[in-house]
Amino acid sequence: MPRRVSAVVFDMDGLMVDTEPLYQSAWQQAASEAGFELDDELYAKFVGRPTRACEAILRDEFGSSFPLDRFRERWPELWRRQVQRVGIQLKPGLIELLDFVDGQRLPAAVATSSEKEYADITLLNAGVLNRFKVVITGDRVDRGKPEPDIYLEAARQLRITPSECVALEDSEAGIQAVERAGMIGLLVPHWPASAEAARAAFAVVETLSEARHVLASLIRGDNLASRGHSHRQGH
Repeated sequence: MPRRVSAVVFDMDGLMVDTEPLYQSAWQQAASEAGFELDDELYAKFVGRPTRACEAILRDEFGSSFPLDRFRERWPELWRRQVQRVGIQLKPGLIELLDFVDGQRLPAAVATSSEKEYADITLLNAGVLNRFKVVITGDRVDRGKPEPDIYLEAARQLRITPSECVALEDSEAGIQAVERAGMIGLLVPHWPASAEAARAAFAVVETLSEARHVLASLIRGDNLASRGHSHRQGH
């Protein structure tokens, strides 16, 4: 039975904007300056999670000798410097997807693990802040992704039943949060999707352009395949 689509909720970092490399570089350099190696494998555990959860992972990995207070001061400085230097790059297909959502008269929200300060800077620099009716940030909910709180709050503020929301994510923690919220999840993985992440998604696609085609099919009520299927657009 087709599911009604009444709103669209977007993750931010790695999904709409290519900011994951900026965060990764800032966090790795700040850790290195403190005398600790934050390698790519460890950093991958942070993706999609709120800052406080990432800090807990750092403490578990490095112990009490890790200078968390100094790290908290340093990485934002490095992040802002990079934003000033290279700007915020949009992911291909984002504007067309947002235009499509607008054309369908569907309200749109952002549900990002980033804190409000960084979300505002990112969306403003990307030129898309005014495209969203609601922006929910990681510091506005008690539990971060993969718990569903941030998506449930987005639905609450949109005044839309969660099951009528399509949510787009790029991370495993994010798509698990979408599934737990009862939303229709489209996964556009920043890194190769794990089997668990794929199972949590309604569809796994490679680009935002492909996500737009799946969203259009959902709105039309097409009989798409079951959860976790990969979608390829014919040419």
